[in-house]
Amino acid sequence: MDRAATGLIDRGDLLAALDRAAARTVTTISAQAGSGKTSLLRAWAGRPGQPHRVAVVQVRRDELDAQQFWLALLGAVRHAPGTISGADLPAATPEFDGPAMTDRVLSELADQSGRVMVVIDDLHELNSPEALAELTRLLTTLPGDVHAVLATRRDLRLRLQQLRLAGELAEIRAADLCFTERETRELLEASGIALSEAGLALLHQRTEGWAAGLRLAVISLADHPDPERFVAEFSGSDRTVSEYLIAEMLERQPEEVQQLLLRTSLLDRVSAELADLLTGRPGSERILLALEDANAFVTSLDPERTWFRYHPLFADLLRLELRRALPAEVPGLHRRAAEWFVQHGQAADAIRHTQAAGDWPGAARLLADYSFSLTLDGQTPTIQALLRAFPPGAGADNPELALVHAAVDLVQGRLDQAAAHLTVAATYAETAPPDRQRRLRVAVASLQLSLARRRGHFAGVTEQTKFLASPVTGQSAEDIALGSDLRAIALMNLGAVEAWSMSLPDAERHLREGAVLAREIGRPYLEVACLAQLGFASKVRPFATTRRHCREAIALADRYGWGADPVVAPALVTLAGNLVLTGEFDECERWLQRTERALQTDIGPDIRLLVHIVRGLLQAGRGRHHEALEGFSAAEHLRSQLEGSHSLASQVTGWMLATQARLGMPGEARSCLAALDDERASSGEIGNARAVICLAEGSPAAALAAVQDVLDGTAPVIGNVTVVEAHLLAGLAHRDLGDQRSANQATERALALAEPDRLVLPFVTTGSGELLEALPRHETAHAALLTDILDVVHGSSLAAKDEPPTAQPEALSPTELRVLRYLPTNLSRPEIARELSISVNTVNTHVRNIYAKLQARDRSSAVQRARELRLLSAAATR
Repeated sequence: MDRAATGLIDRGDLLAALDRAAARTVTTISAQAGSGKTSLLRAWAGRPGQPHRVAVVQVRRDELDAQQFWLALLGAVRHAPGTISGADLPAATPEFDGPAMTDRVLSELADQSGRVMVVIDDLHELNSPEALAELTRLLTTLPGDVHAVLATRRDLRLRLQQLRLAGELAEIRAADLCFTERETRELLEASGIALSEAGLALLHQRTEGWAAGLRLAVISLADHPDPERFVAEFSGSDRTVSEYLIAEMLERQPEEVQQLLLRTSLLDRVSAELADLLTGRPGSERILLALEDANAFVTSLDPERTWFRYHPLFADLLRLELRRALPAEVPGLHRRAAEWFVQHGQAADAIRHTQAAGDWPGAARLLADYSFSLTLDGQTPTIQALLRAFPPGAGADNPELALVHAAVDLVQGRLDQAAAHLTVAATYAETAPPDRQRRLRVAVASLQLSLARRRGHFAGVTEQTKFLASPVTGQSAEDIALGSDLRAIALMNLGAVEAWSMSLPDAERHLREGAVLAREIGRPYLEVACLAQLGFASKVRPFATTRRHCREAIALADRYGWGADPVVAPALVTLAGNLVLTGEFDECERWLQRTERALQTDIGPDIRLLVHIVRGLLQAGRGRHHEALEGFSAAEHLRSQLEGSHSLASQVTGWMLATQARLGMPGEARSCLAALDDERASSGEIGNARAVICLAEGSPAAALAAVQDVLDGTAPVIGNVTVVEAHLLAGLAHRDLGDQRSANQATERALALAEPDRLVLPFVTTGSGELLEALPRHETAHAALLTDILDVVHGSSLAAKDEPPTAQPEALSPTELRVLRYLPTNLSRPEIARELSISVNTVNTHVRNIYAKLQARDRSSAVQRARELRLLSAAATR
């Protein structure tokens, strides 16, 4: 610049108007570009003694993503000067919950001490109806000590009539921002410019007090040899004035300043490094800082002054001049900018500049490569805008873009359209160039798995996508980084489908790999998704393992504010299902309600199926069989919509048939049973249901025959619950046949199998209370579990238990384990000695060792600790 600085004046009347407006809830400043809105707000917010803590949000140009806007607003509130907040900003997610984010911002504002001012500048750039709707709610429910200021070029549909009627809305318009003739004189004097009264009046008349026009005039007049002639030579206002004055200003700048302004004008924001790249010379940082210091339409965007933006009007006119003066260089400048943005991980900007360069195939490839990452960042609206920017001939038939269309369709629930686009993308992937083929195949397979999950069509899809699990070799570091998001998504989708397709070991392995990779690449949303699915995939593991996985996913989701989002629903419902099995009905209800709150959006039939199953089990455990049947019937209806075998199919049908029989509807149950295919009819779960029907019909011998394949291990079963249930049904059949001894033996075997996980529900749903009551207490090794089960049978809900300690004790010897088995019983130490054919002294020695190793004070605490460590299972005590 020819001058070191351009003078500024104190617009006291406007500052006083803002002070008065701050007594209300909201102030809007609405005026055309160049009216001085941003300068006024900066002057007001930066005054010494400003009583407000100021949080400023600058809306990015043509902002389409509601999530990006709200994250920026939340960050501004948390990091406003004088605010102490150690909380990290939540990461962006594919599934943005606008109301929840609004509530979070309101909560942050309510927690602030003292007065807070929220400034949202360039609000006209926010083109997301969802974001504007939530902004209306925010503004109309602001805490009492919070004031909001909105700066915009045009009036917005914010529905603030309620605030206006209540006198809580202050409005500042273009006429209020115009410089008076007095302020014009003060501006010229502060800049060291002398004009006659006639020249001053003419300048004010020609600019109509328009702030941008006056600023440009001051810059041009600063070293003009004849200021009076300069003022007389231009006429008009707004665009005409600005074009004339910008041309004058540019002509007076050194060549290096002109080149920087023109070549970087095609950027929405510019850094020194990027400016050096586009100008081909160093020193851009010095020029940008000097331009900002001179108040020459350049503003820094961060406290460190590393990123800058040009005033929108200034930038528009510079772009016009760039196209006029350097038309041949424009595509090359866009390409260089795109390369820089790719290298710095700013994919959307890279794609925009590639499109602006006219490189449509390159833009399509970039968009296909980065669509997964953009989706994870919650930028689906940006992807849609980028797709719309392709001309018909360059976009509609591009097979790379078919992949992008499929991903957007999936996010928005258009499953048929997604399938059609995937067909096009899959065909192209098989014939794509070698350097593209693997990546495209992985992307297509991942989306096919996601589509299968949404539709519940699991048949054969895992076999078609097994190659996803194989490691990729021979890639460059850039390719590996580019593909990490895609691989993590693919592992998550593969593991989730495998979990439903009864490939549980593979599912667990792939979900663990996906969680580890997500953690390494800084994708907590994907990590939560993998861990939540891992909780479901480990459902046949020991209950402690299942609960640990679920709680790990839930804790991570809570940490990032996603505890009520669909991503964590698999962990929530699996934990609820685990709790109902152990008789903790009240805790189950709590987690089930939380699951239902997380399912406000349609995420496919699989999780809704689980919710209906757990609801049915909970109602059955509480003895509400009609309500249980409703839950199981709803689950069965969803099951019928799933294509192919899945891990819960036989359980759902079995529980529904058994509930029908218990409600006195064995005929209906028989009809459903007869319609099953051979594979499902031979499962252990259906065998148990058949036994319940036989018992309801008064045929205990047939019931025994029905569970025999389960008892001898020849029928396929899902987990231990089915086997425990089969022993109990056998016990009921033996009792009805008059064989109490066999009934007791079957019950004891059920208790032994139930002991490791403290399994309770099968004893309740099978109506085994009489079997348990008839079991001699001194003969059972599971007296404490028996007592807990009878409490639930009699209508109680077991209290939630703390998680078991993770520290492992010193291992017990085989003889100590045999002694330990008798501690839960009512047998005295001499009686235990007789049972084991050893001396009382030996028993005493073993008991002391058991107490020491388990860190227990007495017999009761030793039994409790042994249960926590799963030492009382049948396997452990053999």
